[in-house]
Amino acid sequence: MDGSLNSSHGQAIIQVRDLRKYFPVSTQIFGRSRRFVRAVDGVSFDISKQESYGLIGESGSGKTTLARLILRLIEPTSGSVYFDGQNIYKMNTKQMALLRRKMQMIFQDPLSSLNPSKTIRQSLEQPFKLHTSFSKEQIENEVAHLLEVVGLTPPESFLDRFPHELSGGQRQRVCIARAVALRPAFLIADEPVSALDVSVRAQIIRLLRRLQTESKMTYLIITHDIALVGSLCSHVLVMYLGKIVESGHVEEVIRSPLHPYTQMLLSAVLEPDPNIIKIQRHVLQGEVPSPINPPSGCHFHPRCPYATERCKREPPRLTEVDGRLVACHLYT
Repeated sequence: MDGSLNSSHGQAIIQVRDLRKYFPVSTQIFGRSRRFVRAVDGVSFDISKQESYGLIGESGSGKTTLARLILRLIEPTSGSVYFDGQNIYKMNTKQMALLRRKMQMIFQDPLSSLNPSKTIRQSLEQPFKLHTSFSKEQIENEVAHLLEVVGLTPPESFLDRFPHELSGGQRQRVCIARAVALRPAFLIADEPVSALDVSVRAQIIRLLRRLQTESKMTYLIITHDIALVGSLCSHVLVMYLGKIVESGHVEEVIRSPLHPYTQMLLSAVLEPDPNIIKIQRHVLQGEVPSPINPPSGCHFHPRCPYATERCKREPPRLTEVDGRLVACHLYT
C-alpha cells in the first residue's frame, strides 16, 4: 500500500506523501552525530473534498506539527503535500499568498491566537485587507455578517471590544469567524472545543457542523476528544509518535478498532451508561517514548501487550484490512 487513505469515495483535496519533519535538538560536536526530534515520520494519506476527518492521538504524537506542515506554516524535512493536485512546497511566495485564501486554521488557544492590542473589528478586517480589493464599506458589511454567522449578535456589541473582554466561547467564535472569512475550501481546527465548558462546546460543535453544510468545506479536526470525532467527522486518522497507525470510517474504527493503540485510546473513554459493559478494557501503560530516540521496529511495541520479536525489529507498513488501513504485524 502507498498509504493513501479513503480516496476512493471522492476526489482528494489534500494528498500527503511520505511527509517528515525532524527538528534538530543538538549540533554536531567533536564528531558526534546530530540529534533530531522526529515529530512527523513518513506520513501519507488523502483527504477527500467536503468530508470531515478527525486526527487523534496522545499529546506529543505530532498532530499539530502535521497540521502546520499541511498548511506550510513550517517547512518539511522531506515529503510532499498536494492541494488540488498542486505541490504546495514548490509554490513561490505569490502562489502561496493566493492559496492562503483556500486553506485556513483555527488554532488551539483562541486568546493567544488573537492580537491583544487589536479590536475584534480590526482582527476580522485583516483577511479582507490582505486578500481582497473590497471597499471600506464592503469590509464593514462582511465583518458584521461574519459576527452574525458565528452567533455574536448584535455585531456592534462586539466590534470594538478587545479579546480579553470576551469569554472563552466568544473568543473561539471570533477565531472561527476569522478562519472562514474568505470562505476557504479546507479548514483545520486544532482542539476547537478543548478549553470550553460543556454547554459552550455543544454550541461550537453545532456551529462547525452548520458552517460545513452551508459552505461545503473540508475539515481536519485535531482532538483528544473521541466524542467530538464521532459527532463531527466521517473518517478518523490515528497518530502515534509521528506515524499514522490506523485510519478508516469513524463508525468502523470506534466500533471495532484494529490497532492495539487505537483499542487502548478508545478504552480510556468513559461510558456514560453504567448498564453498558465493555467486553474487554485495554489500559495504556507507560508514557509516549521520546521522539528523539524512538523505539526500533514498531514504535508502539514497548507499550503493546501483543508485541513479538518481529515487532521489535521490523516497522509495520499500513495494510488494508476490512476496508481500512492499519500498521500492525497482527494483520500481516
